[in-house]
Amino acid sequence: MAVKNFQKETADLYLVLKSELFSTLLPEERQKVIEMTSLSLLKKGGLLFTPGKKALQFYILLKGHIRVFKQHKGSGNEEIARFAPGDIIGDFDFARSAEYDAHAEALEDSSLIVFPGNGLSMEKLTLEAPDIASRILLNCVVMVTERIKATRKIIIESAYWVKELYRKAYEDSSTGLWRQAFLTDEINRILVEPMALILLKPDRFKIMVDELGHDAGDVAMVKIAKILKSITRKLDRGWALRFKSNETGILIDNCNAAQGEAVALSLSKAIAALPPVPLSGGDFSFTGSIAWGIWPVDDKSWNSLFDNTYDLLMDTWKAGGNKVVRLSQGSKSGKKKQGRQS
Repeated sequence: MAVKNFQKETADLYLVLKSELFSTLLPEERQKVIEMTSLSLLKKGGLLFTPGKKALQFYILLKGHIRVFKQHKGSGNEEIARFAPGDIIGDFDFARSAEYDAHAEALEDSSLIVFPGNGLSMEKLTLEAPDIASRILLNCVVMVTERIKATRKIIIESAYWVKELYRKAYEDSSTGLWRQAFLTDEINRILVEPMALILLKPDRFKIMVDELGHDAGDVAMVKIAKILKSITRKLDRGWALRFKSNETGILIDNCNAAQGEAVALSLSKAIAALPPVPLSGGDFSFTGSIAWGIWPVDDKSWNSLFDNTYDLLMDTWKAGGNKVVRLSQGSKSGKKKQGRQS
């Protein structure tokens, strides 16, 4: 994309202020935004962005048309959006610091407003005007939250791609799993009877990390996350989550006890099948402590079921691990949890 400043068209730059990202700025702060904005030309057939590129800028289309599409092997291109003059392109991705998952192509010679432009960045704005940068970042958070709330009202919430949208706000960046904050915020909405909770903690993990360092632990957690995500993809439902440090789990809606046990056992086998890691004292082989329960069969209170299952997980792990244990039916908060080995 050829980038130029058009001094004769500086009035167009003020259109950038229509973005809600700048809605709370003071007049003098908006002028700073204008100074960091530029005009660009994109020739017909040129690409504004491509999959994997991080959204470090957003655009307002002044002239021309831009189409956004995904490429599918063997089935051609799928157009998912088309922009006309006056439209804002990519501000939501910019607000989330996301990576694009599609191509954006000019259908004709097009001119655009770019923020930040001319090789500038939010990092530079943060150094020069931290108050302005802070307000913009706060507006980014508000935009993401409001977009998610609005999306829920108009589309089917169980659709896979909607869950992916939620993930952008709640995902653990190192593993791609849902963070515990998602469960805390959304459990009342997603709780569907019967609901299986399956918690996992890898055994003897500290031995590997102490010798090889935290990077080796991060690599191992990515491998474990792939197993968890593959299970939810195969089921076409459920959520793979990361809790504290190396503690992870799966939440599965519409899952009875037989299905929950089958998933817990398959998870145990998949963890044990991970390639051993060479250590000075011999290979480190992966095993996992797994505790699971079914709401409301094993406990009528979701909070109680979660707490008791977590306690059972830690008891199993401290006792040596490498077991799959179910929370006993009817266990009560405050009492010693009893488990049944699967």
